[in-house]
Amino acid sequence: MTRILFAGGSVFDGTGADPAPADVVVEDGRIVEVAPGLDGDEVVDCSGTTLLPGLFDCHVHLAARYDDDELSVAHRPFSYGFFLIPENLRITLALGITTVRDAGGADAGLRRAIEDGVLVGPRVQVAITMLSQTGGHNDPWLPSGAVSPDWLPYPGFPSGVCDGVEGVRTKVREVVRAGADVIKIASSGGFFSPADDPSHPHFTQDELDEIVRTAADLGRWVMAHAHGTVGIERAVRAGVRSIEHGTYLDERTAAMMVERGTWLVPTLTAGDTTETLASDPKLAPEIRAKFAGLGRPEFDAMRLAAEAGVKVAMGTDCPVAPHGWNLNELRHMAANGFTPQQALHAATLSAAELMGLERELGSLEAGKRADVVVVEGDPFAFDDLKDRIREVWKDGVRVAGRAADAEGRDAGRAAR
Repeated sequence: MTRILFAGGSVFDGTGADPAPADVVVEDGRIVEVAPGLDGDEVVDCSGTTLLPGLFDCHVHLAARYDDDELSVAHRPFSYGFFLIPENLRITLALGITTVRDAGGADAGLRRAIEDGVLVGPRVQVAITMLSQTGGHNDPWLPSGAVSPDWLPYPGFPSGVCDGVEGVRTKVREVVRAGADVIKIASSGGFFSPADDPSHPHFTQDELDEIVRTAADLGRWVMAHAHGTVGIERAVRAGVRSIEHGTYLDERTAAMMVERGTWLVPTLTAGDTTETLASDPKLAPEIRAKFAGLGRPEFDAMRLAAEAGVKVAMGTDCPVAPHGWNLNELRHMAANGFTPQQALHAATLSAAELMGLERELGSLEAGKRADVVVVEGDPFAFDDLKDRIREVWKDGVRVAGRAADAEGRDAGRAAR
């Protein structure tokens, strides 16, 4: 069995502590030792670099792209979108992101294709689709009477629209049947849906309670898209695992989240395109109006959450901002309440805990899966971090980076 030695670098172990000089030894896809002065059969020279655990993006949409719009999607063959996904996977891996939670759009087939090595990409938990009330954030109805082409149902991808206690119970069971690892819901309106308001609560308390109860019976957690405070409060009261976005979080709702141990996935990167979207002629005027003058309220929410002690995990909502901008999230967290160390912790061990993977991933320590990111220069200089990622390893296989050119074609067969 080959011992792969990452030698001569410093290690950020994922706990939030500063990097310290150490070597890392990997065998059979697992980390077996982390300490100075180790030996191995195959040596990866890491002099002058820092080793990070594989990073996480806990809110991403791998099956969509920034330049998608309703008109172009409506006028292309249905299957065309599937062939765009491999490039999204490649871009994401190249950033050092080896694990993601897809918040809607990716199905169980994509997860299996990655697991089987048919596609090279980050390991993925899928939500399949987003549960939404009639007239809510995932209702495809358009004012013309037409139906939006985004997230059209197909085998293995049910509609997410549901109402009433009985209706939401059935819908949770449907998406679990389709292979969902996590249940995604909208407990408030959204910005890209024309007929709702992001500040309004969606689903009654009884409906939310039933969603969480049914999901728990089936061994699933619930992640809640929520912008407004009432939508956040109802979701937290129901017992969701995480609040996604939390744009208008206030002190009261932050205190509720701390008391109940609810996570925040702030998706700050999504706001990087707010001004552009406000004037994008491809968007409906009702949608553009929501972005006009919005500013960056999510920064205020992030600072409030940090001060209150809310648990935070990194998530970006890409491609609201394009795939490849994901690491902007680290810079934004570090500029709005977190230290750089806390930001990287939110992208590693903290994120692993949110996804229930902390025993396998999120830190560089013996026994864990060998996801290793080799970074040149300062790992806390987030502005150009993406340009300094030299190598990305997933389960002990080099899958991205400048050194991966010769091996990348074969990584899909080897990576599991």
